[in-house]
Amino acid sequence: MGFSSFSMTLFLFALFFLSINGQDLIYNTCKTSSQQDPNVDLQFCITSLQAAPASHCADLKGLGMISIRLTRYNITDTRCYIKRLLNNTTKILDPYVKSCLDDCFEVYSDAILDIKQAMKSYISKRFFDANIQISSVMDATTTCEDGFKERKGVVSPLTKRNDATFQLSAITLSIMNILQSSLK
Repeated sequence: MGFSSFSMTLFLFALFFLSINGQDLIYNTCKTSSQQDPNVDLQFCITSLQAAPASHCADLKGLGMISIRLTRYNITDTRCYIKRLLNNTTKILDPYVKSCLDDCFEVYSDAILDIKQAMKSYISKRFFDANIQISSVMDATTTCEDGFKERKGVVSPLTKRNDATFQLSAITLSIMNILQSSLK
């Protein structure tokens, strides 16, 4: 009985220690990222990374992969959301808005391919290639959002989603930069 209590206490202490270290890494990574890149919001970064499973026991390279996965999930979900908007038969879309949504669907479809390739590049430590691919994702969000701004009075139904994808991409780029600096 005494041994199992000791083992359980040791296990809980180790789990607590890993959790504290993970939270410190997340906070420090996000703080550095937000200081180096105006596109990274500290609180958004912390909240996003802390919500991801296994982030509390990840190292910096692991946080980079987690941020890529978060970006991929966001891109996939946004593309699905755009598809639902386009297929919604209960609401007739303004032709201009429909055209913008069609464009956004296309750029988000391309972004899925870019993020998948970025994952492969990241795993292979080809950070230069991953940087280009993640930057393409950021460009996709901007292209999508800008389409709605071209006509006065049109409000994008994707602003929050585009902003989240943009920020997640910025977090990924920042983590890659920190990782590359630590490898030199």
